[in-house]
Amino acid sequence: MRIAIDHHSRYRFSKPQDRIVQMLRLTPGDTRDQTVVNWMVSVDCDARLRDATDGFGNAVTMLYADGPLAAIDVHVTGEVLTTDADGVIHEAAEPLPALLYLRTTARTAPGTDLPGFASDSVSGARDPLDTLHRLNCALHARFPCAPDAPDTGTSAAAAFVAGKATSRDVAQMFIAAARSLQIPARYVSGYRSDSVAQSAPHAWAEAHVYGLGWIGFDPAAGLIPDERYVRVAIGLDAAGAAAIAGTRIGYGLEQLDVDLHVEQMPGDA
Repeated sequence: MRIAIDHHSRYRFSKPQDRIVQMLRLTPGDTRDQTVVNWMVSVDCDARLRDATDGFGNAVTMLYADGPLAAIDVHVTGEVLTTDADGVIHEAAEPLPALLYLRTTARTAPGTDLPGFASDSVSGARDPLDTLHRLNCALHARFPCAPDAPDTGTSAAAAFVAGKATSRDVAQMFIAAARSLQIPARYVSGYRSDSVAQSAPHAWAEAHVYGLGWIGFDPAAGLIPDERYVRVAIGLDAAGAAAIAGTRIGYGLEQLDVDLHVEQMPGDA
């Protein structure tokens, strides 16, 4: 499938900022089943952009801009060719061992309710892969409408108890639950082909199965990722794979508006 992405992030400040430093995890990488045809990251002000790779193997762009800045727009456009691999990740950058992804973070702490839910949901599973499929379906059944939405910093445990979740929250629940079952799991930020405008990138998870490797699971949809998905960044949790993260020097409030379009184009892979 040929997927076109147009992702526009607009930051507005109530007072001009003296300096802005941002890490942009907005560039997908090539794998055996995902090929970046073209990709461009641009900003609407004088800024230095430096490409690098973070510790998880994600392509990152560091943005440095000096003020005074009342606003900054980050615009990403590109096209990616994808094929369906039944959720299995082939030939991606893997600088870290799978066991690292058993590590719990504040955002993926399971709390008191989630481990019991996970244990009950996978009762009778035949093997680790069946366990993960059951967990994926159980979370989707509990949170059938989990939209893509801006990050509010909610933890997996808090979102589970609240009973209302975004795709980001449900992905973190899957990760926390899988880790409670001693299965390495990690967060994925990326894009999913859709015909409507979105207000945030899509979120899902990957879990490691011995003998198969990393496999994607999307509890927001109750499915495994297919050719409609463009994988961009991974991390221990949503904060570690955030599309844009950074700091600013200056007073005042910040407002973020996102306009995101992801569409299938003619000329499938």
